[in-house]
Amino acid sequence: MKKVVLALAAVAGLAATGVQAQGYPTRPITMIVPFAAGGPTDVVARIVTDNMSRTLGQQIVIENVAGAGGTTGITRAAQSQPDGYTIMMGHMGTHGAAPALYPNLKYDPTKDFAPIGLAAGTPIVIVAKKDFPANDLKGFLDYLSKNADKVNMAHAGVGSVSHSTGIFFNSVVKAKPTMVAYRGTGPALNDLMANTVDFMTDQIVNVAPQIQGGNIKAFAIATPERSPVLPNVPTTKEAGLEGYEVSAWNAIFAPKGTPLDVVKKLSDALMKSLDDENTKKRLLELGGVIPSNTERTPEALQKLVESEVARWTPVLKAAGATAE
Repeated sequence: MKKVVLALAAVAGLAATGVQAQGYPTRPITMIVPFAAGGPTDVVARIVTDNMSRTLGQQIVIENVAGAGGTTGITRAAQSQPDGYTIMMGHMGTHGAAPALYPNLKYDPTKDFAPIGLAAGTPIVIVAKKDFPANDLKGFLDYLSKNADKVNMAHAGVGSVSHSTGIFFNSVVKAKPTMVAYRGTGPALNDLMANTVDFMTDQIVNVAPQIQGGNIKAFAIATPERSPVLPNVPTTKEAGLEGYEVSAWNAIFAPKGTPLDVVKKLSDALMKSLDDENTKKRLLELGGVIPSNTERTPEALQKLVESEVARWTPVLKAAGATAE
């Protein structure tokens, strides 16, 4: 009799879960953004969730939980109840570079999440102070090869996109400039504009306005095609640098164990958001890249994460980079 009661209880529990998922969402959803408000990940999150909220019929509330290169917020989100009411906006650093930088990382990007979908790509641009003694990428690389001990490279802290892509750049061009760490992209970019530091690699969302305003120089964009936002900036390949193609990205994840139909509702809402003309316009104006329909799926995001971990781990380990 006891076994029958337990079995019935289990069935009732499964039924309740199904009903809960079927009616989802019935209350506001929290999206944890693992960086400070105003940064590129936060901006992308607010743009795509604006439309998603209308599709889902419930508000998606952004909660900024910064720290440790984004891993603090992602750890917290990963340990949340897998009911679809806490999701997160991860990126190349938190779900690609983090395993190599944080030996004691409390999550596995490839196993501990239910992927929802890719939200946007953000191309990397090689930029320098406006007074740098070179006017194109060839001249910059030549100067760097002859004066590496005199050149410094800014980044927004260990684990940041500018840090990881900067290390990758140095490995490709075989340079060892002095690395100068800042507490975020804002301070690093301010010093670049003030001619205090020499160069950096960072997301187009951060640097495009300063390039357009003539406050810094742009040598190349690390994507196969030029950006409509910076049409006069050549690609790295056009500028003569092979092997340095890299783009940051932002994507939505839920905790592992989130019901499949809840994941589908969230994924469908993201799909609809990225097809919305206003959403696309806002992302494109920032220099973002809208992922194709096939790139947005949970399955495609899972493969992207696996490939990014495999890509960044040897690069960062070879450079001896660590956050601990």
